[in-house]
Amino acid sequence: MEMPFKPNEGKNLTIETDWGAYARFPIKTHVVMKEDVMNDLLDQYVMKYLEEGDMIFISEKIVAITQGRALKVSDIKISRLAKFLVKFVYKSDAGIGIGAPSTMELCLRECGRIKVLFAAVIAGICKLFGKRGVFYNILGMKARAIDGPSEFNVPPYNEYAKMAPENPDGAAADMKAHANAEVVIVDANDLGCNVLGKSSKDIPDKFCEQLYRDNPHDQGFCQTPLAIVRKAERLVGKDKDLAELEKLRFDKERECGEQAAE
Repeated sequence: MEMPFKPNEGKNLTIETDWGAYARFPIKTHVVMKEDVMNDLLDQYVMKYLEEGDMIFISEKIVAITQGRALKVSDIKISRLAKFLVKFVYKSDAGIGIGAPSTMELCLRECGRIKVLFAAVIAGICKLFGKRGVFYNILGMKARAIDGPSEFNVPPYNEYAKMAPENPDGAAADMKAHANAEVVIVDANDLGCNVLGKSSKDIPDKFCEQLYRDNPHDQGFCQTPLAIVRKAERLVGKDKDLAELEKLRFDKERECGEQAAE
C-alpha cells in the first residue's frame, strides 16, 4: 500500500539500522486531550494503513496525556524543597526537563523525596569531578521523561507539565492486543531516543534507538505523535522511489565521509 503520509520537514522517510532499512511514516492527529483513549486514536488514525509486519511507534507524551498525567502548571502546588532543588539543575537545550519548579515538584512526587535528595547529593559530588547526568541515572526513566511547558508546545500544552506514562510496557501490550501489531512508546528529541515501553521484550532497545535517532516525529507544532514503521523492502510506489533516492544520498554521503577520513 502506498501511504498518504510524508516525512516531517527536514526529516528522512527511511533510516539504516543494524537490522536493515526502515521507513517511518509520521501521522498527524488532532490535539490529544485527557478524554481521548489510545485505542480509539489507533482506530481513527492508524488501523486502516497497517500491514502485516508493521510496527507502531508512539510518542510517550500522548500516552501520558490520555492517562491524566499532564497537569496545568498553575494547578501544581510547588513545595519549598522543589524551589530549592531546581536551583542546582543543569539547563540543557534538550528541553526543560526538571529545570522548572513545577517539573521538579512532579519529580519529587514520582520518585519520592528521599530518593531525589539522595540523587541530588550524589550528583552534586560528581559535578565537582566534571561528571554530569548522575541525577537522572539514579532516578531513571520516571525522572528523565518529565517535561515542562514550552513555547514550542501545541496549546494548551505550552502551559502544562507532564510525567512519564504509567506502566508503559502494559500500555504498549494493551495497544498491541487491539491493533495486532507491535507497539513501542518512545521519548524522542533531536538529541536521541529513549524507549519507555514495548509490547514485546524481544524488540531490542538498540533497534528502536537507531530507528529514532533523528526523531522523525519532530518537535513542536508538527503534531505527529504516531508513526507506522515498515521495512523499506516492502515499500511501493512513490514511497519506494523516495526510499531509493534517500539510499543513493546516504551511500554518497558515506563514500564522501570515508574519503575524507583517508
